Amino acid sequence: MAPKSVSKTQVEEQNFRKIPNGVGKAAKGKPTDYSSHGVTDNDVFMLPGSDFQLLGFLTVVAATVRLFRIYQPSSVVFDEVHFGGFASKYIKGKFFMDVHPPLAKLLLTLAGWLAGFDGEFDFKDIGKDYLEPGVPYVAMRLLPALMGVMTVPMIFLTLKAAGCRTMTAALGAGMIIFENGLLTQSRLILLDSPLIVFTAFTALAWTCFTNQHEQGPSKAFDPSWWFWLVATGLGLGATVSVKWVGLFTIAWVGSLTLVQLWVLLGDNKTVTPRLWFKHFLARLFCLIVIPITFYVALFGVHFLCLVNPGDGDGFMSSEFQATLNSKAMQDVPVDVIMGSRVSIRHHNTHGGYLHSHNHMYPAGSKQQQITLYPHKDENNAWLLENQTQPLDPNGEEIKGIKAWDALEPTPVVDGTILRLYHVISDRRLHSHDVRPPVSEADWQNEVSAYGYEGFEGDANDLFRIEIVKSMSDGALAKTKVRTIETKFKLIHIMTGCSLFSHKVKLPEWGFDQQEVTCAKQGTLPNSIWYVEQNEHPSLGEDAEKVNYKNPGFLGKFWELQKVMWTTNAGLVESHAWDSRPPSWPILRRGINFWGKDHRQIYLLGNPIIWWSSTIAVGVYFAFKGLSVLRWQRGYDDYENVNFKRFDYEIGTSVLGWAFHYFPFYLMQRQLFLHHYFPALYFAIITTCQVYDFASNRVGGPLGIKDTPAIGRTGIVAFLAASIVAFTIYAPLSYGNPWTQNACQSVKLFDTWDFDCNTFHTDLGQYDLVQPSSNIQPTEAPAVAAEGQQKKPPAEHVTPQASVDQASIQREEKVEYRDQDGNLLNDEQVSSLEGKVSFQTRYETRTRVLDADGNEVEESSAGTAPPHPADQEPETAADAAEDSGREYPATVSPEDDISKEKSVKKNDDGKPRPASEAKDATKQ
Repeated sequence: MAPKSVSKTQVEEQNFRKIPNGVGKAAKGKPTDYSSHGVTDNDVFMLPGSDFQLLGFLTVVAATVRLFRIYQPSSVVFDEVHFGGFASKYIKGKFFMDVHPPLAKLLLTLAGWLAGFDGEFDFKDIGKDYLEPGVPYVAMRLLPALMGVMTVPMIFLTLKAAGCRTMTAALGAGMIIFENGLLTQSRLILLDSPLIVFTAFTALAWTCFTNQHEQGPSKAFDPSWWFWLVATGLGLGATVSVKWVGLFTIAWVGSLTLVQLWVLLGDNKTVTPRLWFKHFLARLFCLIVIPITFYVALFGVHFLCLVNPGDGDGFMSSEFQATLNSKAMQDVPVDVIMGSRVSIRHHNTHGGYLHSHNHMYPAGSKQQQITLYPHKDENNAWLLENQTQPLDPNGEEIKGIKAWDALEPTPVVDGTILRLYHVISDRRLHSHDVRPPVSEADWQNEVSAYGYEGFEGDANDLFRIEIVKSMSDGALAKTKVRTIETKFKLIHIMTGCSLFSHKVKLPEWGFDQQEVTCAKQGTLPNSIWYVEQNEHPSLGEDAEKVNYKNPGFLGKFWELQKVMWTTNAGLVESHAWDSRPPSWPILRRGINFWGKDHRQIYLLGNPIIWWSSTIAVGVYFAFKGLSVLRWQRGYDDYENVNFKRFDYEIGTSVLGWAFHYFPFYLMQRQLFLHHYFPALYFAIITTCQVYDFASNRVGGPLGIKDTPAIGRTGIVAFLAASIVAFTIYAPLSYGNPWTQNACQSVKLFDTWDFDCNTFHTDLGQYDLVQPSSNIQPTEAPAVAAEGQQKKPPAEHVTPQASVDQASIQREEKVEYRDQDGNLLNDEQVSSLEGKVSFQTRYETRTRVLDADGNEVEESSAGTAPPHPADQEPETAADAAEDSGREYPATVSPEDDISKEKSVKKNDDGKPRPASEAKDATKQ
């Protein structure tokens, strides 16, 4: 058994306690209540004036670094495609769907609106010029930039509240100021800067509250105690209202709250059960009720702003859509009878109408197309016919589609066999044992419109109503077809298949509308239909009417949360610049944001800051592992106050890092380097705390604790190295001029795949050719902004070369890379053919050549990650169908079952980017 003795030095260290302003005094013995040993009052409002002066200076430096040339580039960069576009939609009140909560987007919109933005600019192309249309993009970028500036005082005060020396707090502020990745994100119209600043505010508020709590009963329920607890709740609400990454922050605070409550439960001297429940309820209200209220209230503002139909309403249910202006429907008769003129909607794709138009399938039966169309249209009208024509009083057959108009109403009930007559084209819904033109699967049959006016039809026109009772609303709706209330299947009599629609779209000849087939084993949700519109001459004004139920605010709120979750989880396609969590702490790869005029913006962190923070986290894990081993061997290390404080204080920060990092390992969706930024913030705090303990609190043979000059020198040296690294990579952060040689000399790894050939060979060349704002960017792999985009005019696609550099040809080269992003030569590709499968992940880079074969300067936009809203809902239409391509299709809340994976896609075999190759580029 190891000895339990404690040296004189250890005793002195146990009795030493640091208090504010660097003054030490003897600590009292171990407390007998729940207060923590070795803790002092680190009230950030009581800092000396010199600390506030230093803080002011650091904030000015941060503002200078963040705001330097914030006007460049003067064109759309990366995800400004999405978040700038959302500002346009907020101003116009057009509903959109986004997987992120609305707080940051509302703030960006407010900044643009105050600066005079009218919402007319669409942001849909990377590289699209801001200057000519007069977009106040600088004002909109100022908001995230100022939030980036505010992160600096946040970390300074957080470190002071944690008990660190002023120089250590300055170290943390300097690391935030000169971190290239944080700089790049904070200078653009993106959500990450608001996310980081609210995360930082939450960390500050919680650290201050923890300091109050650890001082014991004397501070409990004081005004400052309540202030920081409420501030923490507001910080949590704001963080989760920017991105759902805020849930990790909630988990961090929640786990530490449980620790506090557990400690309180163990204090049976000063904490009575009544007092414990008071502590519990205070935390329950401030850390749960306040964040939830804040979060829900933001969606209230969101709904108040978005009152008009827009690109995103196709993601929502019919009940939700009916709450938008011009989408509301008049009350309609509830009873569906023979002869009713109806529109039939697909249940699972949230709004696609059963539709036909006078265009034929190019293959199969070559009969008239049946599709799912997302908008109200006269081609959605169907007349319900009995399988035989009715008879008059003389027993004679009544001819024509109006035969049922003057007869006694005959309800359509469960099991009714009927025909669906397309009113516009005089053809009937029809199916037969022919494979569909797109989904050529054995379990699906083609559905078409067949016949002509006066044609009596045949047996393949017959369908049976099969009411799905579990999904129908009300007792009557379970026995007969009632408008909106009854959900039913249409079973084809001759083949037994069910009318079916799913996520597969028809090619251009089908106007990109959603395929409708007859599935023999179709998944239930995709085989469900209901009647929306219902007209019949015998259903007068006194007929019972029905309409969509108003879901109310909470109903709309909950539905949107489910759609956001489902859509976010569906972002699983790879992207040219995505990366996985193991690569983030070592800064293995960045993101190409923008390229134009021989300049480039590439998201890359400061390697000095990045790697040192990772090492600091590793130091704590090593310390924790060693301390557990020593504890098991019987050493009394935790009797040492500094040892104990090191474990708890730094462990708190490392826990924040872990909560914001490890959950990403569980995600299959697209991930990017910027997802690591909240974890990086906690890693930077950890770095500063480790250094503070090593230089200011823990004694040792080197005597660093007793020689403060050494500790300060270390901080200055580290910040100097960080500034040097920051300066080296600053051209990639700001989009400044750079040279190819300078770029190549600091490209430490092949996986840092910024393109040095983008830059000129000499800085003097930037003075000869000024960047031209009217040069349009090269069409890059892109994700369409909500809904399908129209192809931009030619002048918005073709780069405008000067007269003496007329472009006469383009050449394209396919690059092959391995799983690590390394470029493969022709021999390597040949040796791998037949052994591995190649997957398209990288964007096409096009060179424009003049008559002499020389490369003509052309914009090179980066590839933005596809926004979830760009993953269109499941129906769409071409301009030939009432400009339907401007609108989204509807999305299925659940993917089809594995059978759908076997559907052969009708494409030309060309590689496609993850963004579906729209006119802009794909978090």
